[in-house]
Amino acid sequence: MLKLSIAIADEDALQSAFVVFRGFEKHIPIAAELGYNGVELALKKASDIKINNLDRLLKSSGLNVSCISTGQVFAESGYMFTDSDKNRRNILRDIYKDFIDLASNYGKLVNIGRVRGIIGDKNKKNCENRFIDLARELCEYAQPKDVTLILEPVNRYEINFINNLEEGVELLGKINMSNMKLMPDIFHMNIEDPTIGGELAKHIDHISYIHFADSNRLAPGWGHIDFKEVFEKLKLSNYSGWLSVEILPKPDPSSAAKQAIDYLKPFISRYNL
Repeated sequence: MLKLSIAIADEDALQSAFVVFRGFEKHIPIAAELGYNGVELALKKASDIKINNLDRLLKSSGLNVSCISTGQVFAESGYMFTDSDKNRRNILRDIYKDFIDLASNYGKLVNIGRVRGIIGDKNKKNCENRFIDLARELCEYAQPKDVTLILEPVNRYEINFINNLEEGVELLGKINMSNMKLMPDIFHMNIEDPTIGGELAKHIDHISYIHFADSNRLAPGWGHIDFKEVFEKLKLSNYSGWLSVEILPKPDPSSAAKQAIDYLKPFISRYNL
């Protein structure tokens, strides 16, 4: 069964954060009123949200946490899995351990997006090995907590390390941890992958979560992606899990969030029959 989530950050989120809503207290109830099943928590650090408040908001709204997403960690501090500075990698490791602890009770999934790092003019093999070493360490920490780390391929204009699903699958093979999976983002796939639905189907065994946005990073239905084909391929692949709306808050947050669920809900309802 498919479930639909929407990304929400705290009120102090960076302007660059790809979230519709900012402010958990106000917007978790609004997400529920719109008909979403869950919320993706877009955090800079685990303490961005207070557990007591989160429990209260989830209970009153009837929503679940779908995932902990981490794009702001890279955007704010520049921390990277591939960093040659061991002290900075250790700080990032501790930030992620806190995310894993949070996810052990809320969502069971922690995203790795641009924070994985860049290659730049450094030795690619060394950068990849640093990523693998830290990813394995975090997967080992997460395993007894039943938490999965999900690597998000990101387009070449934002980062130059793991741009498409094929590259992600290859890296997962090198990490060789059962709780390391992929988190495709349809916006990035529209730029980097040969097809969207076809690549999702091809690599479905490695996929644990999917970001939904249209070709222009606006709400689905406001760009040119063929979502009918995407849902058809997911159906044939028997995907069951979260789809999460990660879009720009344009023309305004409420309109964007409403457009996304109004457009996607009929697809999801037919899918879940």
